[in-house]
Amino acid sequence: MPTAHRGAIVAVVTLLALSFLCLAVGLAAAPRPRLWLIAGWAAGACGSAIALVRLFREARGRAVADHALEHREARLRGILDSAMDAIITVDDAQRVVMFNNAAEKMFGWSRDEAIGQPLGAFIPDRYRHAHAQHVARFGDANATSRRMGGSLRIVTGMRRNGEEFPIDASISKTEESGRRFYTVILRDITARIAAEEALRKSKDELQALGAAAHMTREQEKSRIARELHDELGQLLTMLQMDVVWCKEKLPYGNESFEARLDRMEGLLKGTIAATRRIASDLRPLMLDDLGLVPSLEWLIENFSQRTGIACRLDIPARDLALPKAHATAIFRIVQESLTNIAKHANAQHATIAIEQDDDALVVRVEDDGVGFPTDAPRKPNSFGLFGLRERASLMGGEATIASTPGKGTKVVVRVPREAMAAA
Repeated sequence: MPTAHRGAIVAVVTLLALSFLCLAVGLAAAPRPRLWLIAGWAAGACGSAIALVRLFREARGRAVADHALEHREARLRGILDSAMDAIITVDDAQRVVMFNNAAEKMFGWSRDEAIGQPLGAFIPDRYRHAHAQHVARFGDANATSRRMGGSLRIVTGMRRNGEEFPIDASISKTEESGRRFYTVILRDITARIAAEEALRKSKDELQALGAAAHMTREQEKSRIARELHDELGQLLTMLQMDVVWCKEKLPYGNESFEARLDRMEGLLKGTIAATRRIASDLRPLMLDDLGLVPSLEWLIENFSQRTGIACRLDIPARDLALPKAHATAIFRIVQESLTNIAKHANAQHATIAIEQDDDALVVRVEDDGVGFPTDAPRKPNSFGLFGLRERASLMGGEATIASTPGKGTKVVVRVPREAMAAA
């Protein structure tokens, strides 16, 4: 109970005690006609007693309310100081009225030093004006909370020593007794930004390594394919010619030896055909000699003959001038798409289209097969669609796969023109 209230109560109690003492003396000595005066005195004493009780109750109620308020404030301070994020509250003049422990650690200011400081003291000078306008606009808006920093949601803070650091921040507003207060919750994301930068750098390095690995593999395939086609093919052809010569020189009537030579000739023809097929699968030599369009025509014709799936190639501009790496990647994308169709689609028709406009090169491969749910988990050791996306990414483009069960599949690869120009 406040000291003033205690003093008033003591004074009133003393006054009542004296009043009752005097009343008792007066009743004993006063003549009967003055009893009315004594009664009036007694009534005044009773009124004072009632006032004393009322004053006591009011003082006690205020004391209980003040104690409860102090308890709530202490509990709120405890909650705010235990928060891991920095929390700062400013008034409508954008001056700090609340500063928790995390804010002290983040900015290097003590609570006593920060209270009363403008919010701009914690922001680099070049951002202060724009930040003050942002807070003012938020105050006039209907929203009660929002992220700070625009679409990136990142703002720049400044420690007391002048060091700048990135912050993820949100702001909310409240009104109390006609005044507006803004509460900002901040999180230091220096470590997160560094981790994201390291991840981006690692991804770029992996892409560069992947591109180099793809190019090395294609070069190795081209070397092996040419050796199979030229050297092994020539040797097998010479053996075939020798078998023909032996058949011509074979004496008449030696049927068993002639049958063996016929078998040898058949095996040689099959081996030559298998060698050419393996060489073409490794890398069609016409891709280097004749270009992308003739290679795709050969690929699609060979695919239709082997699978029985009718294919249509639609290339309006047949004189596609592409970098060697991009031509190889597009050929492989079409080849892998057709392989997926043959393995999984159970399709009757397929369409391959290549279009080139002012912005990008677009490759489309569509089929009318069984389709599949695109949100289904990838099967273990299944890298077909993943390989398509990876090849598109290595070219600086992107691949999208759209499919619905029962309605076929559509693969679209889009490579920006600037990516091809930079190759």
